[in-house]
Amino acid sequence: MSATQALFLNREIGILEFNRRVLAQAEDTDTPLLERLRFLCIVSSNLDEFFEIRVAELKETIRINLSSAGRDGMTPGEVFTAVSRIAHEMVERQYRLLNENILPELAKAGVRFLRRNDLNEAQRVWVREYFFSEMMPVLTPIGLDPAHPFPRVFNKSLNFAVELEGRDAFGRDSRAAIVQAPRILPRMIRLPGGLQKAKEQCFVFLSSVLHEHATELFAGMSVRGCYQFRVTRNSDLFVDEEEVKNLRTALQGELPLRNLGAAVRLEVADNCTQAMADFLLQQTELSADDLYQVNGPVNLVRLMQIPALVNRPDLAFPEFRPGRPAALAKRADVFAAVRKADVLLHHPFQSFTPVVNFIQAAAKDPKVVAIKQTVYRIGTDSAIMEALIEAARRGKEVTVVVELMARFEEEANINWAGRLEEVGAHVVYGVVAHKTHAKMALVVRREDEKLRRYAHLGTGNYHTRTARLYTDFGLITYNQAVCADVNEVFKQLTGLGKAGTLNHLLQAPFTLHANIMAAIKNEARLAKAGKPSRIIAKMNALLEPTVIEALYAASQAGVRIDLVVRGVCALRPGVPGLSERIRVRSIVGRFLEHTRIFYFLNGGKENVYLSSADWMDRNFFRRVEVSFPVLDKKLKQRVIKEGLKPYLKDNRQAWDMSADGRYTRKNPRGTLPRSAQMTLLGELAQE
Repeated sequence: MSATQALFLNREIGILEFNRRVLAQAEDTDTPLLERLRFLCIVSSNLDEFFEIRVAELKETIRINLSSAGRDGMTPGEVFTAVSRIAHEMVERQYRLLNENILPELAKAGVRFLRRNDLNEAQRVWVREYFFSEMMPVLTPIGLDPAHPFPRVFNKSLNFAVELEGRDAFGRDSRAAIVQAPRILPRMIRLPGGLQKAKEQCFVFLSSVLHEHATELFAGMSVRGCYQFRVTRNSDLFVDEEEVKNLRTALQGELPLRNLGAAVRLEVADNCTQAMADFLLQQTELSADDLYQVNGPVNLVRLMQIPALVNRPDLAFPEFRPGRPAALAKRADVFAAVRKADVLLHHPFQSFTPVVNFIQAAAKDPKVVAIKQTVYRIGTDSAIMEALIEAARRGKEVTVVVELMARFEEEANINWAGRLEEVGAHVVYGVVAHKTHAKMALVVRREDEKLRRYAHLGTGNYHTRTARLYTDFGLITYNQAVCADVNEVFKQLTGLGKAGTLNHLLQAPFTLHANIMAAIKNEARLAKAGKPSRIIAKMNALLEPTVIEALYAASQAGVRIDLVVRGVCALRPGVPGLSERIRVRSIVGRFLEHTRIFYFLNGGKENVYLSSADWMDRNFFRRVEVSFPVLDKKLKQRVIKEGLKPYLKDNRQAWDMSADGRYTRKNPRGTLPRSAQMTLLGELAQE
């Protein structure tokens, strides 16, 4: 093993390891049944993006013959071989779980997915009528011959390869055809109530309906086989930001091409003949390593709709009402409440509504003269964006930094940018070659003939839906020094000039990395001097090599280090002489862990930062990020008590990482079970 291999773990393998942990949630019989199905779908959704971005980049690296080893000591070819093996194993495990456990258990609970052979006569008649009335009018079978070449199927679309015999009306004897399922057709069709037993809810897959009636699309010919398939394509957009004159216009031109990028994966039904599979591989220019044959629907993500469709609370996580800070509950005036003391919000255990109310109140308040906000992921339906539009209509100075290059959110962000510009808001797209990932809002209000600022800073996006699904901290503050820092960052994003000195915020790409390195080295220095030292950091990913090397050095100096890293971690913990004082764990539970918290003991001062940034190269050097200190002593202790301690004690949803990159789930057997997320629900959410 080389020195490089000993220091760093591979990123792509680490991402797949995270998805193994998510899949374990689907396998856990303590998880409610519909939630197990949801976790299964999340794995498929994650794998889709993994292939669209990471595998696509890996294949392109191999194509242009870049064979040098990375920081982990692996060549691109070696990484692809490992990734392919792990991904095939994971997909096989997914479908086995679906067919042998989840679907049978759902059937026992009265939620049934009927295959063609399961239909009784009445159901068969209804399905046939459905095919002729709802499906056949929008289907366009394409016979493959010199006049009809293989179509360029869209990314992740549902398609069917049909094997035929015979001649058609023109005397053509094409042996194959492609049928593309329009996106307007539901992939799961609910049977009417009269066609199922009382208290049962039955569904039929679109693929089953088309299989049953494929012959109707090819009159007079014999259908020898009908096989569903799906192609995943490279979905990373490339826009040369330094060359284009208008980034929004350039992106609008690129977005349609995302569905037609180079193929990176082919999924087919497991009943597909080898000859047809080989034909599809040839047409998509893929190899056997890129083929995934599955026993079930080729797109499990579609099953994500089921929990909402069946409405079975008994099979889902219990509902909860997010709590609300007492300071905001007592005062209707959010500005008066924040002037009295900073407000810390811990989502989703506490409501995101105060953040929405903060922007809405600013939009309506005649004393507010300006609002500035960053937008990364916000969704297609946003009360915050509507409030900003309303504020602009009312004549306030509204400035919105919209990150158009937020992956898979480009179209929504383009649409919001257009609407904001229509009402006179100032819309800027950040800095060339640096995504704006910071989560900031600034409100300027005239009070007693002076302008005062209020700010919201967060670890997560201004997205009301994900705020109920992701764990994040947010801070609303009247601290004028912090607000001045926020204003300075907005000046950099909207104007030109040198970066100004900030009072409290750490900012990427300027000061964040250097300050994190200095804080780690300071703990090492204290440890060498025999003084107490401690580092605790919680984040989504840890990849940046110089930070990892600094953590290794701190461990060797005697610093005890706990890292709670939800996803990929390139650091090897517990290696004698290198990292034996470093523990790495991952928490995977009901909510997606998204909070970034950096804790340094610093001789007893306990420096605590909340951040929009993970410890990755891109966050430190290629994005605009902010980390903000928790200055109020009570709130600082709250962050430690709620954001760190429960996660270090968790023995229900915690996975401990070993030096080889593998994870072992904690087992509470013989001890009191502790789940950080359940603890926080009990402490912060309402009954």
